[in-house]
Amino acid sequence: MGRGRAKAKQVKVARQLKYNTGNTDLDRLKDELGVSDSGDDSYDELAEKYADYADEYGTEARKDGTSG
Repeated sequence: MGRGRAKAKQVKVARQLKYNTGNTDLDRLKDELGVSDSGDDSYDELAEKYADYADEYGTEARKDGTSG
């Protein structure tokens, strides 16, 4: 016995997750996940880092005759 109370709690939590999704605090979530605000900077850094590879391999056809 005692399963009824645990099941009721699970049902309550499931209903909250299903119906109350509109009030998520995204700033708090970002803080918890450790995400920085500089999203565009990281892309620019990666683009600069791999620009040489793109110049070398990006536009040429592959040796096996496939593209991409």
